[in-house]
Amino acid sequence: MIESSGVLNAAPAPLDCGNSGTTMRLLAGILAGRNFESILTGDESLRSRPMQRIIQPLTMMGGNISGVDGHAPLAINGRPLNAIDYELLVASAQVKSCILLAGLSASGITRVVENQPTRDHTERMLRWFDVPVETGNGERAGERFATVPGPVGFDARDLKVPGDISSAAYFVAAAALLDRSALEIANVGLNPTRTLFLEQMRALGFSIDTDDLREECNEPRGTIHISGERASSHKSESRNTLTLQSALIPQLIDELPLLAVVGSQIEGGIGIRDAAELRVKESDRIATTIAALRAMNVEVEEFDDGLRVAGPTQLRGAAIDSCGDHRIAMSFTIAGLLATGETEIKDAECVGVSFPEFFDLLDSVLE
Repeated sequence: MIESSGVLNAAPAPLDCGNSGTTMRLLAGILAGRNFESILTGDESLRSRPMQRIIQPLTMMGGNISGVDGHAPLAINGRPLNAIDYELLVASAQVKSCILLAGLSASGITRVVENQPTRDHTERMLRWFDVPVETGNGERAGERFATVPGPVGFDARDLKVPGDISSAAYFVAAAALLDRSALEIANVGLNPTRTLFLEQMRALGFSIDTDDLREECNEPRGTIHISGERASSHKSESRNTLTLQSALIPQLIDELPLLAVVGSQIEGGIGIRDAAELRVKESDRIATTIAALRAMNVEVEEFDDGLRVAGPTQLRGAAIDSCGDHRIAMSFTIAGLLATGETEIKDAECVGVSFPEFFDLLDSVLE
């Protein structure tokens, strides 16, 4: 339970966002219009991630925010903001949300335009709190917009948060890839901007269904059922390489390393392109994914904006360097379940960034 007067005050020390880019970017939007100074920092990985993408629009709104060569730590000198009409330079729900949250304290209507659909959790959450958010299609094909009025306040409401489908994805993949397995995952968020992973897994021939579909607090949710009964049959099917690219990438960005692992197990493998954004995540996820796959006996081709994985391949246990990246650690833990021999994940504790219970929960379903 959170009790608040609705008034934010300056923190007595820099705010440590740890390894979370979402925390830093959304907090920057919230704090840019407050009448006090703030400093946002994080670990070494977060301090290397690009923040100019939020510094620019916040500055256009009249904010005073600066970093170190476009990186954290960010110094925010809060001041009154003006609304802007802004077209995203990169397909990023974090940047979109940063601007919309800043727009709540700005004067006028803030409008954000995106050329590729990104996650809409912020828009849904704001509507749940009765903020008059407007969304719709833009003038160009594939273009979407979201607007918020400002300044605007809202009252407290109870909020039920569904399970994160990006976390559930590792268990979905494990159950789908392991023969004679069956798994049910309840109360998972099934927001349409997040379910493309399930659709791609189905397209690859895996048995995945959903039911108990409902909406609570403006967020769709339900139960996922996964069966490994088709795990052997789909491997023998002749198919061309599936290539994930263009508008698919923003909706799969967290699951791409995992899909690369899945691709190593299917006929024709998998390709990932237009995903240069992976280079500036908690690690260079293109490089770390390729290094780990090659260590496990997979043939991989590297591109500036992605990779191509050959399959099917019998994975071989190996020492995997996660580079402190939780998505890499969890993806290659699932790979280790499929491999012959022992797989060691270095810096495995980094899974605590997003899923502290991951290993205990995995042990429980493998028993």
